[in-house]
Amino acid sequence: MHNYRYNSNNKWRKPLHMMCLLLGIVLLLSACGQAQKPSSATDSNTGSNAGSNSGQSSSSPEQNTAPPQEEVPEEPQEEVDPVQEQLNSLTLEEKIGQMILAGVQGTTLDDQAKQMITDQKVGGIIFYANNVSTLEGTAKFVKSIKEANQSNPVPIFMSVDQEGGKVSRMPETVESIPSSRKVGETKDSALAETMGELLARQVQLAGFNVDFAPVLDVNSNPKNPVIGDRSFGSSAELVSRMGIAEMKGLRSEGIIPVVKHFPGHGDTSVDSHLDLPVVNKTEKQLAELEWIPFHAAVKEQVEAVMVAHILFPKLDPDHPASLSDVIIGEHLRGKFKYDGVVITDDLSMGAIAKNYKLDQAALATVKAGSDILLVAHSYESAKTIFDTLISAVKSGKITESRIDESVYRILALKQQYKLSDDQKASGDLKQLNADIVDWRKQIDAR
Repeated sequence: MHNYRYNSNNKWRKPLHMMCLLLGIVLLLSACGQAQKPSSATDSNTGSNAGSNSGQSSSSPEQNTAPPQEEVPEEPQEEVDPVQEQLNSLTLEEKIGQMILAGVQGTTLDDQAKQMITDQKVGGIIFYANNVSTLEGTAKFVKSIKEANQSNPVPIFMSVDQEGGKVSRMPETVESIPSSRKVGETKDSALAETMGELLARQVQLAGFNVDFAPVLDVNSNPKNPVIGDRSFGSSAELVSRMGIAEMKGLRSEGIIPVVKHFPGHGDTSVDSHLDLPVVNKTEKQLAELEWIPFHAAVKEQVEAVMVAHILFPKLDPDHPASLSDVIIGEHLRGKFKYDGVVITDDLSMGAIAKNYKLDQAALATVKAGSDILLVAHSYESAKTIFDTLISAVKSGKITESRIDESVYRILALKQQYKLSDDQKASGDLKQLNADIVDWRKQIDAR
């Protein structure tokens, strides 16, 4: 038996011991809680990666509500529009100039042409037969125009009517291309596409970058004095198929095609070079024939459409197509949904000159929706159009935003084809001539 000796202090020793023990536990738990806090903060930042790797989810409320930092999508960068950037950099005068495609005189660059390029800053030049000399001389003339334009901020359209047949601007050293009708008689669209390629190679020999072809008029009137064998034929289906093939051929060689003459010049009995033709057809009649090839071209995203000087009184009794908001605005832009470049036929032709003042015609066609005003044979005419449009914007008759719509389309086309005034005449004349002869043999054999 143990001998237990009672001490008066014993009665306090056990409670005191328990109190110390409890205090120690409290202090220990408190210390653990403090030690865990930085660990929790670390887990919320770095542990999320670990959690995503291990497939375990964290119990932290912050982690449950906030996605991992690297998963937050960035704000998308706004894409730069190079066409809009170029447009924004142009003055009003430079923009108006882009809307003019002018003719020149002679076979070399004269002082008036230089002044027109410098002062009116014209966006394009067209060559006619009287501007063409030898192949070498023509290429030199084209080059001199491009060089004169280098002081302007936008490269220049160098255009020509090179259709084949009777509408040919190439010198005699270049083998000839037969008429569209002759090609149309083969009914072979592959031969029409080759035709486009050969025409493109022809105009490249002189440094041109635009060809006013193909002709999409359906030659439905045998008495037509201006179209005739320039058309592929009297069937809308044939003209569509062959014309689109030729257009693709031109495009494939880097030449800008311009289809013509909307809404259709095939059923006229008057030459619009001399006077204003009148075609008494309804919208329904046009849709069943004349418009079929142009619809096809728009579906193929044709680069440019030339509008004719023809009065269609059942559509617009007051204005020829080239000045008509009904035909250009409501039909070509609206119902056809065409947003490419619209070019007028030559505003100095008799159809316009005998019935309108040039300044009136210029205002009307821009209001109707035209982008490029073609005016040949007179430097004064180009200046008249330039001054008229500048004045119209400054006086509020035309808004600058309307000008911007047209210039945007023009700049977009020039950028699409990467036009440059440094581009030189190119091609092998001997090889091209041999290819034309071989192709003509295929046409003749059909």
